[in-house]
Amino acid sequence: MIAMPESGALAALAFCAALVAINLASLAVAALRIGRRGADRGKPSVFPMGAPVSVVRPLRGLEAFSEETLLASFRLDYPAYELIFCVADAADPVLPMLERMRAAHPHIPSRLILGDERIGGNPKLNNCVRGWDAARHDWVILADSNVLMPPDYIQQMQAAWRSDSGLVCSTPIGARPDSFFAEVECAFLNTLQARWQYAGEALGLGFAQGKSMLWNKPFLEAQGGIRALNAEIAEDAAATKLVRAAGKRVHLVASPFRQPLGRRDLSEVWSRQVRWARLRRVTFPLFFAPEIGIGALLPLVLTGLALGTVEAALWLVGAGALWYGAEMALAYRAGWHRSPRMLAAFLVRDALLPAVWASAWARTAIVWRGNAMDIRTRDAAPLETGPTAA
Repeated sequence: MIAMPESGALAALAFCAALVAINLASLAVAALRIGRRGADRGKPSVFPMGAPVSVVRPLRGLEAFSEETLLASFRLDYPAYELIFCVADAADPVLPMLERMRAAHPHIPSRLILGDERIGGNPKLNNCVRGWDAARHDWVILADSNVLMPPDYIQQMQAAWRSDSGLVCSTPIGARPDSFFAEVECAFLNTLQARWQYAGEALGLGFAQGKSMLWNKPFLEAQGGIRALNAEIAEDAAATKLVRAAGKRVHLVASPFRQPLGRRDLSEVWSRQVRWARLRRVTFPLFFAPEIGIGALLPLVLTGLALGTVEAALWLVGAGALWYGAEMALAYRAGWHRSPRMLAAFLVRDALLPAVWASAWARTAIVWRGNAMDIRTRDAAPLETGPTAA
């Protein structure tokens, strides 16, 4: 029989139980939401199917999967689309590969724009501006270079468009990890961050994600155009606020698109997560503050220390098994990466979360594509240029 803990320990147990329940509820909502097409959600797409689309892809440097992700751009199963590749540096090593692909696919309208337009401290946004201006069609997709586009990529984006949409986007899903810390990155991206993105959208709190963004060009131009996305250091935060201010919503694709990871080490995972956390803290501080409670390890360990009984420890082990089991179930349901090492990846992720959260409050500097930036100011001008890309 479990002895009745004193009031402080009982409060800790109740708080921990509430966190477990909230996280399980978010996992359930995401599992129900992900994979459901528009008609199944009771809100058929209002996108003019078959309308021509401009796909703008900013490029910088060569990555492990550059050839595969770029080639996918030319193999989209859509009758009317153009590709606009934006490269800031004329000496970028990605250019020979890109030119070979363009020459091999002359039937796909494509353009290369060299040189960026410095409208602010966001290097990706600077690289996209001229591509946006050059886009010939009313529907424009801004897609990062490491997004692996399936053949029906455009159709999936279109299918999520509703009458109240201001933007459709996709959160990145980590795929094909080739090291343990790449699996840790999957644990961050998939059953944690993507899960909360979809749970938030289901509650009417959709947040933009810069990996893949489908815009109606006349709509965005009426709100100030792509340059209005310089209102925040992160273009997806600015997009979220712009869309909400216009009385519209951000919607997510039914099944988010994959980003092949390859190898990752601890420093790479740490730098990315800290950068994103600091950006979230600066742009949406009230939503960022509760993130300390989205991992299982900290609340379960602290509650176990507060209770200090064998029975309570067994209860907490059961709660942890339920929590992580639900994450694995979501990954299975969505068809995301799973492996025998995922439980260890979940534990490492949740051990890192408190440190990432604290670092986001402690400092305002980030390193983004080789640029060290102070993100306290709206303009966030680069402080210096570093030797490596983030």
